[in-house]
Amino acid sequence: MNQSKFFVDFQNITVTHNNTTILHSISIQIPDGEHIAILGPNGSGKSTFIKTLLRELYPVYSEKGSVFKIWGQETWDVFLLRSHFGYVSQDLQFTFNRIISGREVILSGFFSSIGLFFHTITPEMERKADDICNFLEISHLIDRPFSEMSTGEARRFLIGRALVHDPQVLILDEPSNSLDLNALHMLRRSMRKVASKTAIILVTHSLQDIIPEIKRVILFKNGTIYKDGQKEDVLSDESISDAYDAPVSILYDKGYYYATGY
Repeated sequence: MNQSKFFVDFQNITVTHNNTTILHSISIQIPDGEHIAILGPNGSGKSTFIKTLLRELYPVYSEKGSVFKIWGQETWDVFLLRSHFGYVSQDLQFTFNRIISGREVILSGFFSSIGLFFHTITPEMERKADDICNFLEISHLIDRPFSEMSTGEARRFLIGRALVHDPQVLILDEPSNSLDLNALHMLRRSMRKVASKTAIILVTHSLQDIIPEIKRVILFKNGTIYKDGQKEDVLSDESISDAYDAPVSILYDKGYYYATGY
């Protein structure tokens, strides 16, 4: 892999889908290893940015020129590129609808499958799964059927599944959806542990998901980057109110930000 100080280097990138422009001439650079939060209301372009990052979508030609590099490379084998990422989403959780254990969920990450079929599980894979469960503090749940876990427990096993290949970047897409307060607490605890060893891209519309280790916030609105900077600057009453078109007050408490008053 080409070494570059920038994990992402996008300049003047426009993305369309079904003849609709979703991202409008965005420019963004993300240093390798940096934790960031992608924040914004529904339809603001967050998911499209991630799909462009993973090369599920591509930018359109620009006469003004553009830069479309990931880790310093313009051209990638998409399967090789995606092997450098771990990805967790609510949609992925919905696909695990068969009766399988937490252990099988994590082991399936080695094969990018939904559960295990005729795959050969090596002792090294078993050890890796056990290590991940210990790291995420979910070893006591490893033999429980995935379908019987709470939403929060299941979400943490999907994080474990995403970590089996030691990805350089873990993408968490709306990770706190449908979680109660205890589950949110445990999720944030797991996220903080992961952040000690793996770069995180957090995609969310909920400020309370942003763990203290994330110092930079990129705020999307209407397919553009509305604000990009240190979170204490971006997470202001004015910026969040304007981005979400709602009268919002921002509170800070013990390393976390919360939106109130809407």
